Amino acid sequence: MNFENIDRRAFIAKLGGAAAVAGMTASTLADALEDELVQELDTENVAKTAESEPPEQKRANIRQGAGSIFDADRYPEIEPLPEKPTLLDFFERRFSNGVVQHCLRSAHHALISGQDEVHIMAALVHDTIMTLMKADHGYWGADLLAPYVDERVSWGIRYHQAARFYPDEEVGYEYPDLYKQMFGENFIPERYIQDDYKYLRKHKWYMHARMITVNDTYGFDKSINPSLDDFVDIIGRNFKQPKQGLGFDNSPSAHMWRSMINPDRPL
Repeated sequence: MNFENIDRRAFIAKLGGAAAVAGMTASTLADALEDELVQELDTENVAKTAESEPPEQKRANIRQGAGSIFDADRYPEIEPLPEKPTLLDFFERRFSNGVVQHCLRSAHHALISGQDEVHIMAALVHDTIMTLMKADHGYWGADLLAPYVDERVSWGIRYHQAARFYPDEEVGYEYPDLYKQMFGENFIPERYIQDDYKYLRKHKWYMHARMITVNDTYGFDKSINPSLDDFVDIIGRNFKQPKQGLGFDNSPSAHMWRSMINPDRPL
């Protein structure tokens, strides 16, 4: 990954300064950093906060863990979805351009490197939940997608949140140096992340979480611009599209899709 465009001082200031960062958990910091990288990919013409507005005022309005769809600067208008929305509709009209580009590039690497479709599908949807929720996004993402994908896909998405903090030389995944560059050598994941890593490392599906982290590192490569069209057939074979439309099929995660359909609903 190329992190040359990330200004450490500016990023720390955006989070509230060194004192605020010192009180944040490792997962919170890692998620904030990933969102910063995703925003770098976001090329949509969205409304920008006035230069005169102090950064702390914006932070007070929208908490760090909230999904990007609740930021009116990034989503100045909410485009209507069809009566029975599909996953493609969410890619085209709900997931932020940055998230879409990141996931497409991750899936592109899985595709051209000859990985099984279960890994390609996981790469394609692994961070889409960040539209709705950034905090603990792996766990939220697994819950969002579980009714519609192979169990290995949702399992991998759940545990990639822990796997990303740990290297695996056998598959060429190195612990992201950017974490330590940004937050110091004492950057240590929380206890629940450590426990989850111990669990997943011994699990038969370990590689389903690990390959998400491998493909994820290619998701910020601006030199490639894959198209969603390249994955339509893979989605058709690997995503169980409900006939009622996402959000209206009474699945355990239907309410999460509805929240993205209408994020302005007050109740």
